[in-house]
Amino acid sequence: MSRFLALALFVAFALSPAQAETHWTLVKSYPHDNRAFTQGLIFLEGMLYESTGQRGRSQIREVRLKDGKVLRSISLDKAYFGEGMTNWDGDLISFTWRARTGFRWDRKSFAHKATWSYSGEGWGLTQDGKRLIMSDGTDQIRFLDPVNYQETGHIKVTWQGQPVRLLNELEYVKGEILANVWMTNRIARIDPKSGAVIDWIDLSSLAKRTKLSHYDAVLNGIAYDAVRDRLFVTGKLWPKLYEIQLKR
Repeated sequence: MSRFLALALFVAFALSPAQAETHWTLVKSYPHDNRAFTQGLIFLEGMLYESTGQRGRSQIREVRLKDGKVLRSISLDKAYFGEGMTNWDGDLISFTWRARTGFRWDRKSFAHKATWSYSGEGWGLTQDGKRLIMSDGTDQIRFLDPVNYQETGHIKVTWQGQPVRLLNELEYVKGEILANVWMTNRIARIDPKSGAVIDWIDLSSLAKRTKLSHYDAVLNGIAYDAVRDRLFVTGKLWPKLYEIQLKR
């Protein structure tokens, strides 16, 4: 199934006007590199770590929150289209779109430590302290062993009984999997046990506020500061990164 056909099916079956939406408030905005094709985003020990996409432009970056300055970066080989990223045991783990190739990097030095592989496409990546959690652009979320990268299980994501496809960038927050849905302004809050969407975070007004014009400049990028309970969101080619607070 092509991405565009999947998108049409998702809009037809999953996004009804009557569905519930999580309310949120904007806390603060920060500068963000509007050349960054954001694919993965995490916040750890006071720093943002970001993976960017597009062949010849894919990077792993350490970014300072207050001004969006890229403090360190390493470029992927031009053959790779970078996608999601997470952290594990002092390392950064990233993967690629269609090359079925992932990488493990030392977080302190950005030295390459290992290469790993998986089936299908790589879209979003996060972890829950026990396992890696990945999306592949379908309605499926897979769980992987963080040592050998073997699949240990999966869930099918649904909203009101219908599949939710195009799951993209992921973040694990307070027992839920948050997932960007490609080409929409909504983040799904997913129960990791059942795969059911608990609710939606609708960021349409935030996207409108950002005044985007590029077709690819879609919402994509979720990072959680567990120490200070802060949630950050941004998008591909967005000039701003936003801190929001959910009203649960």
